[in-house]
Amino acid sequence: MNKIQFIMNSTIGKLYLVASDKGLTGLFWEIKDFPIVQNLKGKSPAIRILKKAQKEVTEYLSGERVDFNLPLDLEGTDFQKKVWAELLRIPYGKTRSYKDIAKKLKDENASRAVGTANGKNPVSLIVPCHRVINTGGSLGGYAGGLHIKTHLLNLEKLYTDE
Repeated sequence: MNKIQFIMNSTIGKLYLVASDKGLTGLFWEIKDFPIVQNLKGKSPAIRILKKAQKEVTEYLSGERVDFNLPLDLEGTDFQKKVWAELLRIPYGKTRSYKDIAKKLKDENASRAVGTANGKNPVSLIVPCHRVINTGGSLGGYAGGLHIKTHLLNLEKLYTDE
């Protein structure tokens, strides 16, 4: 399936949005090997998805959005997809540990596998892997860097009512 890429400037730096005609396939921190569209003018399904993704990410980063409403077209193993589905259940402004996710998947010993699947998440931010931390409370890793993970967690705390 053909995919296209749009380079989005955001408050946390450049983001590389990739979409197919079925949904958003990636939100990356570095350029990928897909054709780049210079603007989001046009009526193709992929362009419409990129336009919607740009709008929703901008709203999220400004505290105006807590949930994303984008069609996703994710490629991964069955296990990765199960992990990503669990990440989508983590409420805005909350965190879970890798072990918490493993328990939800009914395999308490799968924390490392959860961490690996988390690291392969192609749409970080949208599927909120930044909300997953180590059991002891340390941040763990993040594709965009720990400074971005910290920023996103602080942003969500700022806009939560608690």
